[in-house]
Amino acid sequence: MNLRDLKYLVALADHKHFGRAAAACYVSQPTLSTQIKKLEDELGVPLVERAPRKVMLTPAGRDAADRARRIVAEVEQMKEAARRSQDPEAGTVRLGLFPTLGPYLLPHVVPQLRARFPHLELLLVEEKSDVLLSRLREGKLDAGLLALPIADDQLHTEFLFEEPFVLAVPESHPLAQRASLTLAELSQQQLLLLEDGHCLREQALDVCRLAGANEKSEFRATSLETLRQMVAADVGITLLPTLAVKPPVARSPNIHLLGFSDSHPNRQIAMVWRKSSAMSEFLQQLAQVFRELPPGLLEPDPPVHGTGTSASRPPEPSRPHMA
Repeated sequence: MNLRDLKYLVALADHKHFGRAAAACYVSQPTLSTQIKKLEDELGVPLVERAPRKVMLTPAGRDAADRARRIVAEVEQMKEAARRSQDPEAGTVRLGLFPTLGPYLLPHVVPQLRARFPHLELLLVEEKSDVLLSRLREGKLDAGLLALPIADDQLHTEFLFEEPFVLAVPESHPLAQRASLTLAELSQQQLLLLEDGHCLREQALDVCRLAGANEKSEFRATSLETLRQMVAADVGITLLPTLAVKPPVARSPNIHLLGFSDSHPNRQIAMVWRKSSAMSEFLQQLAQVFRELPPGLLEPDPPVHGTGTSASRPPEPSRPHMA
């Protein structure tokens, strides 16, 4: 038994197909099939149920694949630890982010990351939170930016920041005449939400439950930008995270944004990695860069009708300073 054979088994467990698993391992299908058979002979149990068009792992095969995945991940961590002992700030970090955070946060952080770690290769993976957590546990990601809470005692969570929510309403909506609102004023409102699988959906539902609001169930968006366009088209109202309404995001015509005056619904963002990771010390440094956001970035702008941001507010005439 060797590490190569364990990688073949993990690939087969992932792809459920000999041809695709072989391609992922850059070997021929007969080579991969032969090595899996040798692994079965060595363990003395069948690992794979072979059917003409389908491959399934036996219970022993699933257990062996899970163990092999952990072994492969540990070996990669060993290599990474050895390399980082020579140059802690160089190399590759595989970082996962969820879709309603990544596009809006990264423009504010990547320049600082490049300046702080000029030799670092940052590989960014955008997926829904449950996929990121799965890949993190399997060793396919080094760290992830995720919304709290996360219930997994094998993972370390490093709190980064709180991101407030704002309410986005069409210009024709009665609330568009307001500068702010209380959480209770959401009662009886129907909100547009994302489809299942997005953590922002669950966060928005938590706010709805607190406020007594409901979901507009006849429509569910696949992205935050779809939600924004539906509000602009006067289909309904929604909650948006503050970063999604800040430059360099384009201004949204026909949308009015309101903050909350009595409570501050928000989501808490953390960097998450395996407690066993050999990169823990470096990831602490990486997390610190994500904490150092530009001043005011996480504060909702004053409401401006018809833009969604304060960027188009005409400048006020200068007034003499009164001592």
